[in-house]
Amino acid sequence: MSESSPITPDSNPSEALANPSPDMIASSDRTAKTRQLLGMKGAAPGETSIWKIRLQLMKPITWIPLIWGVVCGAASSGNYTWSLENVLKAATCMLLSGPLLTGYTQTLNDFYDREIDAINEPYRPIPSGAISVPQVVTQIVALFLAGIAVAFTLDLWAGHEFPNVTVLALFGSFIAFIYSAPPLKLKQNGWLGNYALGASYIALPWWAGHALFGELNWKIAVLTLIYSLAGLGIAIVNDFKSVEGDRQLGLQSLPVMFGINTAAWICVVMIDVFQGLIAAYLVTIHENLYAAILVLLIIPQITFQDMYFLRDPLKNDVKYQASAQPFLVLGMLVAGLALGHAGI
Repeated sequence: MSESSPITPDSNPSEALANPSPDMIASSDRTAKTRQLLGMKGAAPGETSIWKIRLQLMKPITWIPLIWGVVCGAASSGNYTWSLENVLKAATCMLLSGPLLTGYTQTLNDFYDREIDAINEPYRPIPSGAISVPQVVTQIVALFLAGIAVAFTLDLWAGHEFPNVTVLALFGSFIAFIYSAPPLKLKQNGWLGNYALGASYIALPWWAGHALFGELNWKIAVLTLIYSLAGLGIAIVNDFKSVEGDRQLGLQSLPVMFGINTAAWICVVMIDVFQGLIAAYLVTIHENLYAAILVLLIIPQITFQDMYFLRDPLKNDVKYQASAQPFLVLGMLVAGLALGHAGI
């Protein structure tokens, strides 16, 4: 067998891994570059295109929950219809919540986390020297201003007398700043930081989508803040990849405060219990079918928690998120549809 031959049933896997073929190396390089561009764990350095580096700072993989939150908010308003204008409004709100303000948040976070990233993820753009600090600051300011401009445009488009979406955008940007920046730097506290992150990923885009197509009220605000406690659990998962750097720099993430195994249990309990509370609330407003669907979506989450996360949080954090998180986001949409149907 030549060195470039593929692995066959009769070949030795250990030998193939020790002497990878050019195709295997090329595939590995493509995977590393893709992960780098999306801002995922396990990336590799070496990108030279300034625009790709800027995109990496914005972590496109993190836009998805925010975009989905807008969908859930539109659903919970009970007023969304599939007209061309509404589709364009929703798409613009997704642009606001995802690429612009989440991109702003992630770039800001990388700016203030450059010392931690030098320990945990030295391939990130700033600690690797791929982009200069002034260029990063320019990107932060540009994304913030573009986000506020788009939010104000949405308020004008929706005919709001009070600029609801703009206020939400400003509030979310402020939370992002105090989450990452000293002296408050909420992420130094495992509870406050993770809840701020969970609420930013669930409640804020939900409120924006709801306000764009309906009247945002206190019930929706409270219910989504409860749902954000499940988001707090998801935020804890992200802390496992940076335990060593957090410990060295004195950041009190939950894995640092309580240890790996205890923090893993706190994480899964938060995710499951608060989704369960939302399902129970749906029963109280007689949305029994939606409540049953939500419970059915929680079951596979628990299965994947046992299969992957609780057994080895450090090794399986990404695998767990990829397998279980889709059920969480589908559950959010089910809850949004139920609230819209009930006219909450």
